[in-house]
Amino acid sequence: MLKRIQAAQAVGVKIKDAGFPSPFPAGLEYSAPARGTWNIVHTGMLIPGAHEIFVCAQGCLRGVVLTAAEMNAQDRFSMIAIKENNVLEGDMEELIIDGVTDILHRLPQQPPAVLIYTSCIHHFLVTNLKRVYKILRERFPQIDFTDCYMNPIMRKSGLNPDQLMRRQLYAALTPLPLDPRAVNIIGNDLPTLASSEFVQLIKNAGYTLRDITTVKSYAEYKQMAASAVNLTYNPAAVPAGDTLARRMGAVHYYLPASYDLDEIEATLHRLAEILHTDCPDVAPLRQQADQALRETKALLGNTPVAIDYTATFRPLSLARLLLRYGVQVKTVYADGFLAEEASDFESIRTLCPSLMLYPTAHAAMRFARPQASQERILAIGQKAAYFTASRHFVNVVETGGMLGFDGIVRLCGLIQDAYMHEKDTKSLIQIKGLGCGCCF
Repeated sequence: MLKRIQAAQAVGVKIKDAGFPSPFPAGLEYSAPARGTWNIVHTGMLIPGAHEIFVCAQGCLRGVVLTAAEMNAQDRFSMIAIKENNVLEGDMEELIIDGVTDILHRLPQQPPAVLIYTSCIHHFLVTNLKRVYKILRERFPQIDFTDCYMNPIMRKSGLNPDQLMRRQLYAALTPLPLDPRAVNIIGNDLPTLASSEFVQLIKNAGYTLRDITTVKSYAEYKQMAASAVNLTYNPAAVPAGDTLARRMGAVHYYLPASYDLDEIEATLHRLAEILHTDCPDVAPLRQQADQALRETKALLGNTPVAIDYTATFRPLSLARLLLRYGVQVKTVYADGFLAEEASDFESIRTLCPSLMLYPTAHAAMRFARPQASQERILAIGQKAAYFTASRHFVNVVETGGMLGFDGIVRLCGLIQDAYMHEKDTKSLIQIKGLGCGCCF
């Protein structure tokens, strides 16, 4: 086992020697048993009242069926199993049409929207999905049908499944007269915390704020089409924001999430400019973030810190911030980085050239986890907790809704709590879709 761990450790690279944005070669992949990130089942359930139908081979259905069961959402989930005869006899279109029709007739009441997830075999067989949806829409004109995809062959080219799912979340919206005093936050799985200065700025300026993570009904969801401004800060949601703005005749602004205090301030000023309002005084906000960071450093001392990409969209930005305050960030777990992290990457090369980068999906990482951590390591993110065997970890995914100066203050609070209190790592990280209770 020791040799296996050493082999896995050999996969890592010091940031001073790493390439950007892809430090590691692609190849056979491994999936660590840290399940808190959302998948396409969780995300689709954000649409109130929507019913999901997966059309896949039985082996592919296993994971999504278990996800629906773990969410206790079986009443909103159905499946159509593809068998060998469907491939050989060429009746794939009829299988989907008849299967969906049968499912809808059996439901106690028809849903306002149906998300149909087709899979890679439909692309291999060049299934005429346009015909499928045309017929279904004619049979059930009162239902909004949306094409969704469970297609692993699309992971490395074009829009990946995560980007597609976030885009298709808004496919059922139809144009409405635009309200210039309404704003959407687009493409997140978790709501942005109301305490964030970004949310506060929008609301204090008198704008209506809409977000799919907080809508309570399908009618409320459809009203998102009336918002004249669409904002994204999740990089995977940019195609969703662009597409929605184009379809609705609205505008879209990408305001990247960041942990750089100057960048946060500039982004807040940019939002105020977009909304034609005054920007609040950021000095007290910066001071609160600065104080929280200093307190965090004082508590942690020389405790090594590991960060992974599932906790935040920009792990290098977070690592850079913590390093500037003397926090001993030793490791970042990520398979690649966003182009917008280039300056963070170069800065860390100077600040901490020995910082180690490790992949999470490389096959050798199967053997990377020690039986028990030899020292207290504070992990930020579930995969970092798993690979370091740490019981002191911050249990968040996709920033946990924390944004801006307020987000830094709250994250520091979580780091301090993680340092002082152990968690049952194994029990926590095997729960799928952290925070997905907001779906119901």
